[in-house]
Amino acid sequence: FKKLDSLSNEEWKIIFEYAKEKKISCFSTPFDEQSVDFLYSLNVPAFKIASADITHMPLIKKIAKKNLPIFLSTGMASIDEIHEAVNWIKDCGNNQLVLMHCIISYPTKPEDANLQMISTLTKKFPNQIIGYSDHTIGISAPVAAVALGAKVIEKHITIDRRMKGTDQKGSLGPDGVNRMVRDIRLIEQSMGDEDIHISSSTGSAKEKLERSIASKVNIEKGTKIS
Repeated sequence: FKKLDSLSNEEWKIIFEYAKEKKISCFSTPFDEQSVDFLYSLNVPAFKIASADITHMPLIKKIAKKNLPIFLSTGMASIDEIHEAVNWIKDCGNNQLVLMHCIISYPTKPEDANLQMISTLTKKFPNQIIGYSDHTIGISAPVAAVALGAKVIEKHITIDRRMKGTDQKGSLGPDGVNRMVRDIRLIEQSMGDEDIHISSSTGSAKEKLERSIASKVNIEKGTKIS
């Protein structure tokens, strides 16, 4: 697993240089304090903190003190543990935080996705941006998450789902990524607002289709109807 799931510092530098060349924002998830400093030396625009480390106070504070945006995954945490981690970050003077709802199973079954947690996190943490880290198969869950209020979507991608790796089944190929982004943009346009009102597009249809009163005979102007 280590052989397939780790890169040398030199390999990381190559990746970051290539990402910069392609104008892609590149950052990573450090699992130890030394890696935090290394990633920071590569001028990362943000940090991701994995679900397994949400109770790792030294690591979280080390990251928070870099004063960069943080994506905090909540997949293995109770609501109290999430509050505690948020407070650690804020105590370091860092308010650039995105809380990511997440389920730690690869792939996640639809019945386990618990997307309503996005609404719960929105209510419990009204001052934070809420996102969704998705491990389900397909694109329906992340699209639904946006409808529920998620502002950030994390989705694993691959060049071939038949390759070895724990995340391959829940990952998307390039075409899947394009379809997911397309459907999310459509959902964003479709959300509207909470007010009941007649849109401009409804006006002409209302004029044609709404019931009206008509007379079977000609009536002179000014005639009193009895």
